Amino acid sequence: MAYRDPDHMTFEQSYRCYPVSFIEKPNLEKGDKIIMPPSALDRLASLHIEYPMLFELKNPSTGRNTHCGVLEFIADEGLIYIPYWMMENMLLQEGDIVQVKNTSLMKGTFVKLQPHTKDFLDISNPKAILETTLRSYSCLTTGDTIMVAYNDKKYYINIVETKPSAAVCIIETDCEVDFAPPLDYKEPEKRASSKQLSRNPPEAEDEPTNKIPRFSAFSGSGRRLDGKPSAQPIAPACSPILKQHRPENDNVIEGFSSKSSNSVSRPHSGKLVFGSNENPQLGETSKSQAPSEKLEEPKFQAFTGKKYSLKD
Repeated sequence: MAYRDPDHMTFEQSYRCYPVSFIEKPNLEKGDKIIMPPSALDRLASLHIEYPMLFELKNPSTGRNTHCGVLEFIADEGLIYIPYWMMENMLLQEGDIVQVKNTSLMKGTFVKLQPHTKDFLDISNPKAILETTLRSYSCLTTGDTIMVAYNDKKYYINIVETKPSAAVCIIETDCEVDFAPPLDYKEPEKRASSKQLSRNPPEAEDEPTNKIPRFSAFSGSGRRLDGKPSAQPIAPACSPILKQHRPENDNVIEGFSSKSSNSVSRPHSGKLVFGSNENPQLGETSKSQAPSEKLEEPKFQAFTGKKYSLKD
């Protein structure tokens, strides 16, 4: 295994990759750190590679790439151990060849993330959980899918966008984070418009108005002085409040009542009048309306008894 371009100040080497679970370091799955052989450390030291040491990983078979940091140099020669989620992103299998090259990345200022499921947003404080998780990462690459573990559950999140470049370093930097809608998010159905609701009002609102009885003044029955009910129909009195809503036919009743009241002769002072003193015209109209009642009941006449003298 030989280094490429030994005179050039760049580290570039090919290794066979295996998941970190092979060396009993499952905690490395929560981050982007890899394990490299000791020979890589000697080469990097000779090139005076400064901290932080960042690398670009590339699958020569598919052309997929990502970026990562390094944690230790304890792997066997010719091998590297990387997190399994990185192997999935690059479509790598156990023992596949991967190219490793040192690189320098700009510090990130903006990252846009998209959860796979909306369950991640149900966490009480997702940004705080994400901030804690990203402390184990050295860099982020657009197009990658990272894994966030919380409460024994794994949440997968896509890196949709990074600024100022497609791959950024997030070590000791203030980075703005934005969330895109989850992949399984569905927009809620639009509710019925207010116009449709106003066209079909509930019938329950109209019931109380129908149950309220209308007030009718002076709607009782009349009686004569002899105790018999009056055959004269009583014209209903019109309320000034309800008069505005009555039809035009009510004018006939109003005119009739005004004429009858004006035509009735006022009683002379000092005299007591028995019976009714109404206008004969009003009596004629009442006779035509109820002729049968007047035929059955004789009209009351005062002082019409039999005449007697003292001689008899």
